[in-house]
Amino acid sequence: MTNYKCLIVDDNEIERAAIAMHLRKINRLDIVAVCNNGIDAASVLLDQPIDIVFSDIDMPELSGMALLKSIKNAPIFIFITSFSEYAAESFNLDALDFIVKPATFERLLKASTKAIEYLDLKSSVTPNSNPLPLPESEDFFFIKETKGFTKLKYNDVIYIESMGDFSRIYTAQNNHITLINLKNLERQLPAEFVRIHKQYVINVNQIATISNYEVLLNHGHSAPISLINRKELIEKIAGKTLSRHIKE
Repeated sequence: MTNYKCLIVDDNEIERAAIAMHLRKINRLDIVAVCNNGIDAASVLLDQPIDIVFSDIDMPELSGMALLKSIKNAPIFIFITSFSEYAAESFNLDALDFIVKPATFERLLKASTKAIEYLDLKSSVTPNSNPLPLPESEDFFFIKETKGFTKLKYNDVIYIESMGDFSRIYTAQNNHITLINLKNLERQLPAEFVRIHKQYVINVNQIATISNYEVLLNHGHSAPISLINRKELIEKIAGKTLSRHIKE
């Protein structure tokens, strides 16, 4: 199986060392460069192919976000920062994941696994932009995965995450990667599925709590929400009798 080339960017020496130590324990990741600033990282990205960038955001001269914006056909970016308020903007830039420091091994493993799954899928299949098979009843539908067609119940879907040309559908029991992008998938979902962010669509029936920057969902899941989408979501559910709590 293919190993993927990684770049680490952080202006804090201790943080750089900790991230590198954790990533060396993860199979199929090869660290090819470790940089202490965004300018050096930009040079590495120009000189050689990189698959995954683990980058701090708040750095002098060239921030992690500015670095991502400067790259044409950018590799996967996973941001690692001390400031949770950067989450919404980072996902608007199509970062694959966002980690709040300290970056533990468990959290880096989760983000790395997501990146590896996406790169594996991208290299092995051609994304399907065609519509999904029509549902055979009002309560379930089929998605196309690499292994074939999988039946899912709408009520079991907690939320859906964009993975570029693909989408990851989360249920209480499992998650599924389907060969269709989130925009095309969203068009075919019923009204209880609402986009709360560029990369996330949620099932409103699975909401536990709405806060300023994220939606907490059933079964321990959460997803970031933009301020505009938050207002629209609250307006959408305002007419319902809720036993859940909305933090204003």
